[in-house]
Amino acid sequence: MVVVSNTSPIHYLVLIEQIGLLPQLFQTVVIPQMVRDELSAPEAPTAVQSWITHPPDWLKIHANPQTITTSLRGLDAGETTAILLAQSLKADLLLLDDMKARRAAKAQGFSITGTLGILAEAASLKIIDLPTVVKSLQTTSFWVSESMVQHLLDRFT
Repeated sequence: MVVVSNTSPIHYLVLIEQIGLLPQLFQTVVIPQMVRDELSAPEAPTAVQSWITHPPDWLKIHANPQTITTSLRGLDAGETTAILLAQSLKADLLLLDDMKARRAAKAQGFSITGTLGILAEAASLKIIDLPTVVKSLQTTSFWVSESMVQHLLDRFT
């Protein structure tokens, strides 16, 4: 299975100390160089910068794709390069949180999930205690509606 990620799922999983879910669920995750650059940017949290300094073996970093399509205008550089890399690798799954990026990826036929989907899958496999992990996620800058959180907790607790 080829899984390509944008910045935010990795960013938030590092912050809540659940980054180990990615290799448990997907074995290998691929990111473009642009996502690596965003993770190591000065404005990224120190924990995220530190983590990407020594990426684990399960994270594969590819050169940024050169092709730009007009259908991706308005997305940030990480989202754009992640979608383009997913196209070039014929990815099975794309990890994205941003709604506009998710719509663009869906329009191109990609299966997508995001940070909450990863946590939901881990909860369904009983790898994590979902209420505890969601509470941790809510202490970060990750935005999710209370109704979405409640729906997720109702489903898995």
